[in-house]
Amino acid sequence: MERREDGRDWAYRVDPYGFERPDDFDYASYEAFFSRYLVVLTRRAIKWSKLLKGKNSIQKSLKVKRYIRKGIPNEHRALIWMIVSGAQTNMEQNPGYYHRLLEGEKNDKLVEAIKTDMNRTFPDNVKFRRTADPCLQHALYNVLVAYGHHNEAVGYCQGMNFIAGYLILITKNEEESFWLLDALIGRILPDYYSPAMLGLKTDQEVLGELVKMKVPAVAELMERHGVMWTLVVSRWFICLFIDILPVETVLRIWDCLFYEGSKIIFRVALTLIKQHQALILEATNFPDICDKFKQITKGTLVTECHSFMQKIFTDPGSLSMATINRLRETCREKLLSQG
Repeated sequence: MERREDGRDWAYRVDPYGFERPDDFDYASYEAFFSRYLVVLTRRAIKWSKLLKGKNSIQKSLKVKRYIRKGIPNEHRALIWMIVSGAQTNMEQNPGYYHRLLEGEKNDKLVEAIKTDMNRTFPDNVKFRRTADPCLQHALYNVLVAYGHHNEAVGYCQGMNFIAGYLILITKNEEESFWLLDALIGRILPDYYSPAMLGLKTDQEVLGELVKMKVPAVAELMERHGVMWTLVVSRWFICLFIDILPVETVLRIWDCLFYEGSKIIFRVALTLIKQHQALILEATNFPDICDKFKQITKGTLVTECHSFMQKIFTDPGSLSMATINRLRETCREKLLSQG
């Protein structure tokens, strides 16, 4: 096995999902965290096995919601995402639909846009390299092409490639990834990827309003320096924290996203801002603020995914879907009136 100068072999420099660890990766801190997290994972795996009892189905309940908040073991993740998101039902009700989309006529412009993004998708992941066997680029291309023809109003938009890529890494199944992508874009994320991106712009404004309510000093700083929320958080929403937070943390967020819907994104964003309020408030100018928002997505707070997930349900306080929908309505109207 190839050895590097630091004595770490190649396999060690690649995480379980195929992502290469950066040169400045803090192995000591990560190993300390993971040895603790492994105990949690083992305990959760036993509980999930008892809950599922070898069956491929679960009913939504408070117990299941609680279990999901504490993390779905990787071996059950694809199944649970499929069930709780409604993707499983849709797939069963439309047998052969995915393959028919792939066999049908193609929109050349859409296909070209997707092809252009293939090599830009996870260049740091060994499973998406052309030299990989199997190379996941092929599955990614199929899922995106099928989805673009299924949902012509959306077609293809940058950001969808990363989301589909994560879905493929977890499900290891093209058709399931397609139906999970449909659950996210069609139902869970309201109008994030349409050409006008009205839903995305709305939700960034909603976050701004929530920060005014829950972390007013940060909202005031942003206003004083004329920093628009879209400049610092657009990738949080578009990529659902991919390439922003550690992989394990993103997957834990997605566990809850598939079950509880888009308000989870606000809980994560508010927790990052609230936990780092003092750091953000040190900023004295526009570029400084942008830099602080890059810093708050790094470090032990986000690496320690189990404790971070506990914080997202306590730190922001109460956050009802009714509040979010009310804010969405006023923010959407405001955006539409601005043209």
